[in-house]
Amino acid sequence: MFVKRLLTWWHSQTLGTQLYTWRKGRKVGEDEQGNVFFETADGRRRWVIYNGPIEASRITPDWHGWLHHTYSDPPSVDPLPKQEWERPHVENLTGRPEAYAPPGSLRRAKGEAKTGYAAWQPPQQAGD
Repeated sequence: MFVKRLLTWWHSQTLGTQLYTWRKGRKVGEDEQGNVFFETADGRRRWVIYNGPIEASRITPDWHGWLHHTYSDPPSVDPLPKQEWERPHVENLTGRPEAYAPPGSLRRAKGEAKTGYAAWQPPQQAGD
């Protein structure tokens, strides 16, 4: 387990990231999923420690903007105003069973009727 943490990042934070966070990190906030956001004292470096699977699409747009220095204040201090038409943030579901499958897709349930599809037929030639 120690070697896995030392050399890989996709299971959790690496040992190096954990030490750097402990020495130089200052916690600035946490999102709804439990991901924790840090920055250095001078604010030049910002990073996230994921709670669960490490997938960049799990970061909401407001925290993403802060991580990439689009906003100087984190959403925990200055949240972005939400519009009434905005839907809740959803991570990228590509490759998962929950991903969108349009009508007629082969990924739809087996017994489901496939509608709206007609196979192409070549035009009839004169004399056929």
